Amino acid sequence: MHVDRGRLREDLLANATFGGVESEGHGRTVLTGTEADRAAREQLLAQFEALGMDGRVDRVGNVVGRWVPETADPDAKPVATGSHLDSVPHGGIFDGPLGVYGGLEAVRVLRESGRELARPIEVVSFTEEEGTRFGVGLLGSSVAAGTLPVEEALALEDETGTTLKQRLEAIGFLGEGILDPGDWEGWLELHIEQSTELESAAKQAGIVTAITGVAHYSVEFVGEANHAGATRMGARADALAAAATFISDIERAGHELVAGGEEFAVATVGHAAVEPNATNVVAGRVELGLDIRDVSPAVMDELLERARESLARIETERGVETSLVEDQRTEPTEMSTRIREALASSCQRHGITSTTLPSGGGHDTMNVARHTDAGLLFAPSRDGISHSPAEWTDWEDCAACTLVLAEALAALAE
Repeated sequence: MHVDRGRLREDLLANATFGGVESEGHGRTVLTGTEADRAAREQLLAQFEALGMDGRVDRVGNVVGRWVPETADPDAKPVATGSHLDSVPHGGIFDGPLGVYGGLEAVRVLRESGRELARPIEVVSFTEEEGTRFGVGLLGSSVAAGTLPVEEALALEDETGTTLKQRLEAIGFLGEGILDPGDWEGWLELHIEQSTELESAAKQAGIVTAITGVAHYSVEFVGEANHAGATRMGARADALAAAATFISDIERAGHELVAGGEEFAVATVGHAAVEPNATNVVAGRVELGLDIRDVSPAVMDELLERARESLARIETERGVETSLVEDQRTEPTEMSTRIREALASSCQRHGITSTTLPSGGGHDTMNVARHTDAGLLFAPSRDGISHSPAEWTDWEDCAACTLVLAEALAALAE
């Protein structure tokens, strides 16, 4: 089998023109329901049609192209692959589209190879993976997996008060039915790594063992707002100083767990809201957003316990009230052994160097894995940069991982 690297490059660069932004590198902004989103979706459907694939759109805009080889039973469970076409503001051109257009190129490769496949192949682009516009990441796959009710998803509003349903209607991508991953024999997602392990190890492909769990918490500190000049230091109940202590504590907890051997444990405070947020006022209230991740639920629980211990100590030492509320938690997701073996065999067959590694970012595969055997394949990211116009994966690596994808799809579909 042979991947046409120039053809794959042309597809990705063509997709990059939708929502393209002026920047050093290759940047794009494709938010759900925009004209850029419409153009990207229409281009994908046109590519499906050109290959004789049956394209369809479900109620939340998930786009699917189905190829039934001549040797396949059209009623057999298909093997599916894909990713997403939306982006963060000023994002890169590989995050998401490599999985969609790598899947499309894999179909071309299999058609041209004459491999006798017993199952159909489907290529999928999920809606609103990034969660940039409607605040819910992995939206399309969450609906498909049944963890987000379709009517609830359609009623989500963006910052203008416009619903997802209205945005999809406006661009002509409010379809029918709901995609069901349970109908698939298996699923494979090709994605850029967004980290540096593959680059550091000089490997062309990464076979993901598990996708990290993610937990988000709202942490509140309530002190007493007071005059910055008239309130003596010993008389303060400074909510912001208390919050700063917590941030240091949770960062230390992450470092200590890593030093103890839990190398993928991370704890991050990435959001802060301060009241009254004035230079000459001792802060009376602070809300923080805490993000905890690891491939082990026990490690996530350990980080959470360390956060609670910190809050209890801060209440005693600083005279403030604290609270911690869980906003969401997704458990770590193991990848299918069968799919991992198919990917490893594919790498070996084609002489493509690979390694195994966990995924620190969430992907649609997390949701699909609830219903069928699922796997995730990483291509290297230069300097680990992603969500930026500086995001880059060499074309040779894109082609190599697409070849691995095609071979694995064939193995699962034969």
